[in-house]
Amino acid sequence: MIGCVTVQLVATDLDGTLLTSDRTVSTRSAEAMAAARASGIEVVWATARARHSIHELAASCGFTGKAIGANGAVVLDLADGTPVISGTTAIDAEAVEAAMSRVRELVPGVVFATVGPTAFVAEHEYAALCVFADHHRHPHEMVVSTTVLADEPTVKIVARHPELSSVDLYRTVLGAQVTGVELTHSGAPYIEMAAAGVSKASALSRLCRELGVEQDSVAAVGDAFNDLPMLEWAGTALTTANAMPEIKDVAHRVLGSNDDDGVASYLEELVRLRD
Repeated sequence: MIGCVTVQLVATDLDGTLLTSDRTVSTRSAEAMAAARASGIEVVWATARARHSIHELAASCGFTGKAIGANGAVVLDLADGTPVISGTTAIDAEAVEAAMSRVRELVPGVVFATVGPTAFVAEHEYAALCVFADHHRHPHEMVVSTTVLADEPTVKIVARHPELSSVDLYRTVLGAQVTGVELTHSGAPYIEMAAAGVSKASALSRLCRELGVEQDSVAAVGDAFNDLPMLEWAGTALTTANAMPEIKDVAHRVLGSNDDDGVASYLEELVRLRD
């Protein structure tokens, strides 16, 4: 709680925040989320991850809440254990082409993949740079094509460079202000682009309206650039000890690290305050 405001909903990032460094949900975190929901506190996952990896994580720990995926472009309901897509925000096909063309002009050699609600289509050169941990898919599980526009709408564009770091690529593209898309970076070895105006914050705001939860009653936890809009929107902004300095600068409070179950500790605290 900040002041006398009671937290009714906690939105948490996954990688680097809720998940430990081995990218799993600890037993303590699973139990803390279940206890929070039992006490009337809604727990929402907010991640850059796609539907399939959200499903795998939820199944591993028994999570049956709502999840914001693809940095806000996809909203899932896992109430029955299956990730039902309850909302998507796609990038206009012309905007996809324009954004990729502009980034290629800015950074020659950049390669792309596009993400749909269920699809992942990569250029050959993009897939060749990937390992499983990048997208929770083996390269041979990707649809590889010379054209990366899938049959379903594109909710996210991802781009990387064989030599330039993802942080440097992010700063270069950010400085050029590519129109028609929302640029972000999650700490992964690539940059990400969603439809203009789409972020974890925009999806969380809509979800809270649907649930009847006031903004002041929302706590959000994150550790990277793609969490900033959500932290700035929420009534209570939290981060973990392992977070980037820029994230700590906007947080009301720094929790324990992801490996020390910082999010679980906070949820346990909220439950105690309700007892």
